[in-house]
Amino acid sequence: MGIRSAAVVGTGAVGTALARNLAEHGIDVQIASRDADKVEKLANALGDRAHAVDTKGLGPRVDVVFLAVPADAAAAVLEEASGILGAVIVDCTNPLTWNAGPVHMPPEEGSVTAHLARRFPRARLVKAFNTFGAEFHADAKLGTAVADLYLAGDDAEAKRTVSELARTLGFEPVDVGPLRNARHLESLAILWIHLATVGGKGRDVAFKLLHR
Repeated sequence: MGIRSAAVVGTGAVGTALARNLAEHGIDVQIASRDADKVEKLANALGDRAHAVDTKGLGPRVDVVFLAVPADAAAAVLEEASGILGAVIVDCTNPLTWNAGPVHMPPEEGSVTAHLARRFPRARLVKAFNTFGAEFHADAKLGTAVADLYLAGDDAEAKRTVSELARTLGFEPVDVGPLRNARHLESLAILWIHLATVGGKGRDVAFKLLHR
């Protein structure tokens, strides 16, 4: 198949790390955010593979789009960039609040991904790239191991595309089932955040499915 182009919406720590990782692996990446100056600076820093675009200008020829924005902004991105609904859309978001540690605060559908699927039934959604921090978005390796990339969704072809891209970026993809399981991946992300912060484990940790 071969992933030739991707888009990253968001220029926070996760979005920046993803855009850099994609460009370093030879994938053309469009970068979009409401902060036009930050997008332009990031694209210039990443070289010829990166292109700054307006969210509304994200093109239909993009293979994969990463939503690396706050959870409550994800729906607005798809409203603005309706031309990307034919692409595979990776929901990297985790809805949470803070009360002496992270607390999962999903919408009534159970996950942000399920909420997006209800609002945008044509969208090819996959929940993935949400269960570790920006350090692993930049580099999947930790010592001799690599981080698992858990993904959930109802579109089998879209999941194959995300799995292929995950392998290209150095991850070990693990299909955890249908879109309804996106809620469990958000909960796993909350657990990661707890361990990395108030749990005292630090950010250089990732989950791994082990086989006997």
